[in-house]
Amino acid sequence: MLLLALDTATPAVSAALLSCDPAPEGGAAAPRVLAEAREVDARRHGELLLPAVDRVLGEAGVKLDAVTDIVVGVGPGPYTGLRVGLVTAATFGAALDVPVHGLCTLDGIAYASGIEEPFVVATDARRKEVYWARYGDFRTRLTDPAVDRPADIAEQVAGVPAVGAGAILYADTFDGVRTDGPEYQSAAALGTLAAEKLARGEELLPPRPLYLRRPDAQVPANYKVVTPK
Repeated sequence: MLLLALDTATPAVSAALLSCDPAPEGGAAAPRVLAEAREVDARRHGELLLPAVDRVLGEAGVKLDAVTDIVVGVGPGPYTGLRVGLVTAATFGAALDVPVHGLCTLDGIAYASGIEEPFVVATDARRKEVYWARYGDFRTRLTDPAVDRPADIAEQVAGVPAVGAGAILYADTFDGVRTDGPEYQSAAALGTLAAEKLARGEELLPPRPLYLRRPDAQVPANYKVVTPK
């Protein structure tokens, strides 16, 4: 299996290519990251993603049509940036006729942390809120992703390690913030976690956006439809 991983749910635009060949003695070998590209720019997801994919394919020395599976981070994340990765993954999947798998973006960040004890992942949700979830260890999520104001979850996150840009931004609430942990998403971590789950026969999420609130742009309440007479 040659897995292309994409994520645009955080300010990091990330792509990675992984080889997931069977082990010589049978079973599945550990996924091997062939190449990864990542650039942090919250306003240029659409501009940066395709060059990142082209870069990882070039570094690995393979063509796009060699990809057998695609995994994409489904969020939670800001509406516009998140859509870039999902639409790109869906387009590649349709063009190549290969399966497209979804995976929670917070799970990828948790996996990259490597933390073996209970901890929290929090990303910046803007509007003075965070997207967050609790984990038993770097592979095991305990709660559904949520969006909240940091002050409203202070008791729930007190005294445990925390990673992610949201935890760093609100370090007065996340008192166990780990600045040595991952701040943003890594497609390599997301892809490795997805490959492990697929090798165990686990079913991943559909590649649809995980929205936890309404988009910023909404039709005004007093909007009047004008129709020709």
